[in-house]
Amino acid sequence: MAPRLPAHCWRQLLVRPTSSSPTTPSTLTRATLPSTTATSAATLPYTQSRTVKSGWSTLPTRFKPHRFNQTTSGLPVPTAGPAASLKRKERTTPVRAGVLATKKGMTVYMGRTGARIACTVLQLDRVQTVLNKTKAKHGYWAVQVGMGERLAGNVTAPMLGYYEAKGIAPKEVLAEFRVRNEKGLLPVGVQLLPDWFHVGQRVDVRSNSRGMGFAGGMKRHGFAGQEASHGNSRNHRTIGTTGPSQGSGARVLPGKKMPGRMGNQRVTIQNLPVLLTDNELGIVVVKGCVAGPKGAVIKIQDACKKDPPSDAHIDKTKKLLEERFPEAEAYLQAARERHLELKEARREKRIEELMTEQADAIEHVIAATAREDATTAAA
Repeated sequence: MAPRLPAHCWRQLLVRPTSSSPTTPSTLTRATLPSTTATSAATLPYTQSRTVKSGWSTLPTRFKPHRFNQTTSGLPVPTAGPAASLKRKERTTPVRAGVLATKKGMTVYMGRTGARIACTVLQLDRVQTVLNKTKAKHGYWAVQVGMGERLAGNVTAPMLGYYEAKGIAPKEVLAEFRVRNEKGLLPVGVQLLPDWFHVGQRVDVRSNSRGMGFAGGMKRHGFAGQEASHGNSRNHRTIGTTGPSQGSGARVLPGKKMPGRMGNQRVTIQNLPVLLTDNELGIVVVKGCVAGPKGAVIKIQDACKKDPPSDAHIDKTKKLLEERFPEAEAYLQAARERHLELKEARREKRIEELMTEQADAIEHVIAATAREDATTAAA
C-alpha cells in the first residue's frame, strides 16, 4: 500500500488545468481529494511565495522582515541594538562637544593661598565645527571638529571638496566628539574659543603618550632583572622564562609581558580642573599633567563621570556663538551652492576661467579697501 500523502501536498493539486483543453478559467476542474479533507482544504485561502532561505511559504509578505522585535507588536523593549546601546551610555556621554588643542608644555600656577600647582598649557588653534552626525543618518549624535590649517597641496581632492562644500579652509586635524542628544549639535563653521569651558570645571583630556620605541621587560613592565652572579652569564636584563612546560599546554599564554613597542597609546586623564581660560592667547590651563610630548594633539571634553556644566553656562556659550556667528547657516548654504558651481565648472573644464575672475575680484576689493584707508588717514 502506498504511503498516505500529507495535506500540504494535496493543496498543490487543489486547482489544476485539464489535459484535454487549454488553460482557461472555464476549463479549470477541481482534483479529486479524500472526502475528509476536500471541504476544509477548499475553503482555506492559499497564496504562494518563495524565499531563498525557506523555500515555498504561505506566509504573507512583510514590509520590513528584518525588524522583528518591535514594541508595537506587544513585545518588551529590546535590550540589544543601537537604541538600547545609546540609552545605556546616556549618563556617561557628555552633553556638549569638546575641542582640539595643542600641548605647549607644563608650568606652575600659583593659587590664591600661595599654593604651587603644577599645570599644563593647552592652546586652541582655529578650532571649528565641520560636521554634525545624527542618529537618523549615522546611528548616534556627534560633532566633528577640526583644528589648524593645512596647505591645499597637501590635501587630497576628495577632502578639498569636503571642505569646499562647508566654506572652511582644510584642517590639519579632524576629531569626533559624541554628544548625548540633538541638543549638543552645533552650527557648521562656528569657531570654539577657550571660554567654551569655565574656571573650576572638570574635563577629560585624551591624547597619545610619548613613544619610547622598542623597550625591554625591565623598562617596559618594571621587571627587577636577574641575578648579577651565581652562574648568570649575560642574562642580567632579560625577562627569563616565558611559559611553563605543564598546566598551560607548553605554550606562551596570550598577554604575557614581554619586550616590545612602548608608549604611543591613547591615554585619558579624567576629572582635571580648569584653572584658567584666555581668549586672547587662546589657551586653556588645566591642573596636573597630560600625556604626550610638546606639540601633541589633545582632545578636551566635559568630564563624563562628573555633572555636566550648569544650564546657565551652556545657554551662555550657545548665545555667544550666535552673537559671534549670526549668519552661519546662510554662509554654509552659500558655500554649498558655490561648491556645486565649481564642481560643474571642473566637469566642463572652465575652472581656470572662474579662478581668474575670482582673483581679479579679490584684487579689486583689496584696492578699494586700500583707497578707503588712505582717504581716512588723510582726513
